[in-house]
Amino acid sequence: MKHVDPERHAERMAHKQRIMNERIAAADKERGVLLVLTGPGKGKSSSGFGMVARALGHGMQVGVVQFIKGKFQTGEEAFYRQLPGVDYHVMGEGYTWDTQDRERDVRAAEAAWAEARRMLADPAYALVLFDELNIALRHGYLELDRVLDDLQGRPAMQHAVVTGRHAPEALIELADTVTEMKVVKHAFKDQGVKAQKGIEL
Repeated sequence: MKHVDPERHAERMAHKQRIMNERIAAADKERGVLLVLTGPGKGKSSSGFGMVARALGHGMQVGVVQFIKGKFQTGEEAFYRQLPGVDYHVMGEGYTWDTQDRERDVRAAEAAWAEARRMLADPAYALVLFDELNIALRHGYLELDRVLDDLQGRPAMQHAVVTGRHAPEALIELADTVTEMKVVKHAFKDQGVKAQKGIEL
């Protein structure tokens, strides 16, 4: 273990504490935020569902709409569907390479966005999660401007979380917080390990 002078460490942490306290004091705005979780790495949906858990822990009403996914059941669906305070909708037809039917995918995305719009218009939903929406936008299944308008017009205190690879630049620009997941290693791609319950499913 690297030796660190205790006195110097205490001084550095006191300095950092002063800076953080100033930032916290200056952050006086309170409103709903739009978060975008994108990139090729694993963890986008997992992070979104982590925020669902946090919101439920605070007694908040949550809405979930899953785009694209739908062919197989996931652990998050099985878990969250049984909890009060969650309005959960799986609206996808499966991965785009499985359906191979653009018209069908567009219809599924349109139906999913209709459900999402209902939630975005209702201030009772404190947090909404639109899982894999970015994939539907990338393939042009939904009109981007309409989606952006609906997200921007949501109730002032409502939080919205959007996941999926390839988030459009206009959505990134609109968002308050954007995280891009990066791949370092992946069990499926690098080692041929199939999707595992509790990890991917």
